[in-house]
Amino acid sequence: MELDIAPVGDRWELLDELEGLWPEFMTKDPTSSLYYLHYEKFWPDFVLVAVDREDGRAVAVAHSVPISFAGSIADGMPETGWDWVVRTAVHDRFSGTSPTIVSALEISIRRDRRGGGISARMLAAMRDNAARHGFTDLVAPVRPSAKTAQITKPIDAYAYETRADGLPVDPWLRVHVRAGGRIVNVAHQSMVITGTLEQWRSWTGLPFTENGPVEVPGALTPVQCDVAQNSAVYVEPNVWVHHRI
Repeated sequence: MELDIAPVGDRWELLDELEGLWPEFMTKDPTSSLYYLHYEKFWPDFVLVAVDREDGRAVAVAHSVPISFAGSIADGMPETGWDWVVRTAVHDRFSGTSPTIVSALEISIRRDRRGGGISARMLAAMRDNAARHGFTDLVAPVRPSAKTAQITKPIDAYAYETRADGLPVDPWLRVHVRAGGRIVNVAHQSMVITGTLEQWRSWTGLPFTENGPVEVPGALTPVQCDVAQNSAVYVEPNVWVHHRI
């Protein structure tokens, strides 16, 4: 497949074809609006879109942001993962703090084009884009894609499982490691999504009528339901990966 992968520029309408690719509950993280309300203005050079040369349609999008980080990546990245990246990026913009690294946020691929190696190409483009802007480190709070099929397995075990060839069992982590990434640590509270039981019913189509864990399709861990409090909470773990560019 011939793809053109480049910063989105003024072609924002291309991204309309890439909406609705995530489970609805995943769009309810309250921190996410800090990024998606501002990314066109603040970080357009870090939004990469892949376009099929044959039909001119968008195939995939990659979002990343430059952020400041004063510590040693090898010593571990923050437990609050994805949410921390977004808050830090916005804080840096408004405070005038100079970024020191780039963090990936999302790679989304059209459903009819998945499974063809596009994820690896988008990751490579994201690495190249970070280098083009003068950065030598790319980090990513990776959402391990196959963890949804092992929703009750502890993330600390799943994140480090490997195949006979030494590569991660998880296919998305495997793409990162093949590209030169190194698993650093688990971000146990990378996203926190809360809602009333009625909201969770509308997001998932599930009843949410009993206390305790609820296995929601597309989630990496069970959602915790509290009937008395009329509330359910999803705490998503991600896996920090570091790419030295």
